[in-house]
Amino acid sequence: MDAGVQVRQAAVPAEMAGWRLDRALAAAIPTLSRERLKALISAGAVEVGGKTIRDPATKVAAPAQVSVAVPNPAPAHNVAQEIPLVIAYEDEHLIVVDKPAGLVVHPACGNLDGTLVNALLHHCRGSLSGIGGVERPGIVHRIDKDTSGLMVAAKTDRAHAGLARQFADHSIDRRYRAIVNGRPRNDAGRIEGNLGRSPSNRKKMAIVGPGQGKHAVTHYQVLEPLRGAALIECRLETGRTHQVRVHMASISHPLLGDPVYGRSSGDVRSLLARLEFERQALHAARLGFIHPVTSEALAFESNIPADMQVLFSHLLL
Repeated sequence: MDAGVQVRQAAVPAEMAGWRLDRALAAAIPTLSRERLKALISAGAVEVGGKTIRDPATKVAAPAQVSVAVPNPAPAHNVAQEIPLVIAYEDEHLIVVDKPAGLVVHPACGNLDGTLVNALLHHCRGSLSGIGGVERPGIVHRIDKDTSGLMVAAKTDRAHAGLARQFADHSIDRRYRAIVNGRPRNDAGRIEGNLGRSPSNRKKMAIVGPGQGKHAVTHYQVLEPLRGAALIECRLETGRTHQVRVHMASISHPLLGDPVYGRSSGDVRSLLARLEFERQALHAARLGFIHPVTSEALAFESNIPADMQVLFSHLLL
């Protein structure tokens, strides 16, 4: 056996006959996510009854014995860096951090280091899930660079797969605090609209037509009316890129300070400039989920950071 590969054996029972291969394997090997298994199948790493299968949609003739050649996690080429972290929770399976605004989650073009991944590599001493690959070890989800607040990262593949399932079925409790321009006509509401790349600007997301993009639902509630603005809570039924920012802008209440989707009245714009508030006023304030290993219900809260608190205080009626 290749020293860089672990061969996992699985028995696909008769009741899974006719299932897609990736679905059957995800049920038989719950420590590997369905997306990871799709990639392994396409790479020729899966054999059914001794025959290599490369199509994840292949219907299973069960019962069957399946072997999956799983490459050992490649050592992350990211550099471990001693970057201070605020830890909300940590055990041997996962870690919840309170990310400051301005910290990029994972390395990418233009941000090759100084990221949350670099900080986690140092803090966790290499014990991060390999499912995310060398670029994103341990990363199950992300929040924007200039959004602050709570994030969970996985230390083990089992934790990663369990958390990924919860994000996929939208059972994660994710609530954001935001300061928006103006006050919504209704103090509570539901915004539904598929999100995809803007046809006029590929760097932006936008609400797109039926059959396009990804289904997205945001529930909002006004917590406190402000001078020319409002403090709101947004509960995500789904978690799409820029979801809160695009959805609130779509009902004419964009986030204050948002450089991409924002627009503010003159007085508020002047206040933002005076305070040098140059990011979207958005904070991931609550994160709740079922621990993927212990099955314990966990929930964490984070107060809005100092810059948003200062902005809020200047807007009080």
